[in-house]
Amino acid sequence: MLNNLSNYYFVKTPFFLPIWYSKQVWKIRTREPVLFLTFDDGPHPEHTPVVLDLLKAHHAKASFFCIGKNAESNPELLDKILQEGHVVGNHTQHHLNGWKASDDDYLLDIQKAGTFLGNRLFRPPYGRIRQTQVSRFLNQHPKANIIMWTILSGDFDERLTPQQCEKNVLTHLQAGSIIVFHDSDKAAPRMFPALIKLLEEGQQRGFQFEALTEEWLKK
Repeated sequence: MLNNLSNYYFVKTPFFLPIWYSKQVWKIRTREPVLFLTFDDGPHPEHTPVVLDLLKAHHAKASFFCIGKNAESNPELLDKILQEGHVVGNHTQHHLNGWKASDDDYLLDIQKAGTFLGNRLFRPPYGRIRQTQVSRFLNQHPKANIIMWTILSGDFDERLTPQQCEKNVLTHLQAGSIIVFHDSDKAAPRMFPALIKLLEEGQQRGFQFEALTEEWLKK
């Protein structure tokens, strides 16, 4: 359901979206008690290192969908993400909205970010990508995966409290869920409390946190 009538986004992905947009990955097919944390818009020189320390403290792995220009500006941080056993994905070079960009411009922006981030994992900013862009991207990169999500924390929404973001995530946890957070200035006041709560309670419920590796994506 919608978080509220004014927010215009679904906290939990409704069943019909993966049917309508079946070329994208919305959830990992598994019955194992595994969750998939993802972080968009980094790497951020202040917030990403704190996220990494929290993940390490909880023996958790995650996937970071990075903006190309941020990866280009923070190469050591990008290396640290990989060295600590996480994976990185492409989030375009300039955080383009696929609904507003031409197909050619959008694909060129993905390609530029791919110089630093590769193209195996791609998440469209705002989740907004036209099906012509999906088809062209997958034709160019047939082994790639376009990663969407199962649960939006809503940490980007400045109208929410940290407690509301916690509730958004904890209410909808299921095996195989792909969860979206943001390692950004805008999201940090809500992201960090919600992330800490999820790591603690998720493990208490018996969940493990894994990165979106090829092994999981093939399931």
